[in-house]
Amino acid sequence: MNAGDIDRRYAEARRIAQGAGGLALEYFRRFDGLNVEVKSHQDFVSEADRNVEAFVREALVAAFPDDAIVGEEDAPKAGTSGFTWVIDPIDGTTNFIHGIPGWTVVLAGVAGTRTEVGVIHDPNHDEMFHCRRGQGAFCNDRQIGVLKGRDIHTGSVGVGFSGRTRASGIKRLVPEIIDAGGVFYRNASGALSLAYVASGKLLGYVEEHMNAWDCLAGQLLVAEAGGVVEDQNAATMVAQGGRVIVGAPEVFDGLLAIAERAFGSG
Repeated sequence: MNAGDIDRRYAEARRIAQGAGGLALEYFRRFDGLNVEVKSHQDFVSEADRNVEAFVREALVAAFPDDAIVGEEDAPKAGTSGFTWVIDPIDGTTNFIHGIPGWTVVLAGVAGTRTEVGVIHDPNHDEMFHCRRGQGAFCNDRQIGVLKGRDIHTGSVGVGFSGRTRASGIKRLVPEIIDAGGVFYRNASGALSLAYVASGKLLGYVEEHMNAWDCLAGQLLVAEAGGVVEDQNAATMVAQGGRVIVGAPEVFDGLLAIAERAFGSG
């Protein structure tokens, strides 16, 4: 796939995310009347998740019928182009269904083993974080960058936790961050937290396991914004997810060491 093909997908991803965000916002404004199901412990799905994902899938198929699609709420769609869309219609569903404006629409585009396109759209604050590999990271039309010249004593570290992992890891992680002189931040949307690292709002982000639709776009954003990302194979992440550690250059090694101690044993 050539650069022009990916450029077209980058532009279309932003357009689709904008439309999906508008649709999601309509549901959010009547959050207390949504039909909600429990998928597992602290893991919910609403009619908004399903309908927004259907909107995104329909738009992607219309624009790029040969591309594969992997999403959180529906079955994978096979493709022949070598390009895979990885989508989360609403990252932060727990926030969404309780009226908390901390959720996003997420699209990532993967070619082979590399993420090439990332979009994280926060319609509540009219902020679209987006990137194309090799071209920098942006919030709307403004280029963004990670914090520089800072250490763990001078900012917040985002943390994530889900029922997919054992509680012992997060129980060790948070005290490790505090003992190192830091403070922790959790907003229940891993994608939004990764965007906050890329835009210099957080020093870094650590989570023991994330699914690809939650993290691929954000990992590319952080890298394009000058941060450091624990090396991941995008194809492997699509298949099984994995650990996510990102940070500003000055704090990444320390966060990696903290994560190793926190997650290294059961």
